[in-house]
Amino acid sequence: MQVETMPLLEVSGLTTCFKTGLDGREINAVENVSFSVRPGETLAIVGESGSGKSVTSLSVMGLLPARTGRIASGSVKFRGRELTTLDNQAMRGIRGREMSMIFQEPMTSLNPVYTIGHQIAEVIVLHQKLGYKAALEKAVEMLDLVGIPEPRKRIQNYPHQMSGGMRQRAMIAMALSCEPALLIADEPTTALDVTIQAQVLELLKDLQARIGMAMVFITHDLGVVAEVADRVCVMYAGQIVETGSAIDIFKAPAMPYTSALLKSVPRLGMGDTRLTAIPGYVPPLSRLPKGCRFRTRCAHSAEICASGQPDLVDMSSGHAARCFRAQELSLRNEAVA
Repeated sequence: MQVETMPLLEVSGLTTCFKTGLDGREINAVENVSFSVRPGETLAIVGESGSGKSVTSLSVMGLLPARTGRIASGSVKFRGRELTTLDNQAMRGIRGREMSMIFQEPMTSLNPVYTIGHQIAEVIVLHQKLGYKAALEKAVEMLDLVGIPEPRKRIQNYPHQMSGGMRQRAMIAMALSCEPALLIADEPTTALDVTIQAQVLELLKDLQARIGMAMVFITHDLGVVAEVADRVCVMYAGQIVETGSAIDIFKAPAMPYTSALLKSVPRLGMGDTRLTAIPGYVPPLSRLPKGCRFRTRCAHSAEICASGQPDLVDMSSGHAARCFRAQELSLRNEAVA
């Protein structure tokens, strides 16, 4: 097997739990999640708020809150190295240098009392062992790379002196300052207007092509997924409910939840056609329904759906779904498409 075909990141059977309340009882926020990412590939993780997307990314990065969160079982391997057994010091050597993360809201992720230049330079000094002056010069280069005008002036700005789009670009510059092999982008465009969102997506694709990094793109917007993803994992209530290539997911979704997400995306030429809303809401993890976790909201729910949890079943090469009626629904959707 050639090196480039080997997974860069391999997550197997990941279960992450959190303590709730004063009694210390634990609930699974992510349950038996498995996926892999190859060099240069973009994997999108999709689902509504509360599906477990961000918890999955924090588990991979080793950023779970120490007092309440822990990885209960499973494996996270990066370049063949098991991350779940590493201590904080070892993980700090990997974060930022080999794998980086862009957080959803830059205003809460950037330190308000330090300049943008200082915060980018700090990462470069830590991981590339450059002097502070040389690191500041590289910070200027990175701000220029992500399209921020007058970068030498902007490195002296504090976060509050920049617009939302500028702050997000600064976060991207910081994440890419050490040219990581893997970038995890946690809803990086959610707080941005449509024009800036398109610019950020184009920027990420361009930078990915330039430095050859892999990317895990977390979002609830399937319209964004169509722009960036090679493969897709759809999550619901802490589980992966469908996975496959972007073509599989858009052309022949096999899980009713995936179909419902697709129908809620606005399209050109819809006219006065109303979008289809998914009824109800993601159930609390402490009160999950019996059987399939989506069945109480599913238009295709049948008696069998309450009998037990469906397995994630492979239907074709790389396309799998967690549904008792997956094969039937996939064929029906493909015929309609």
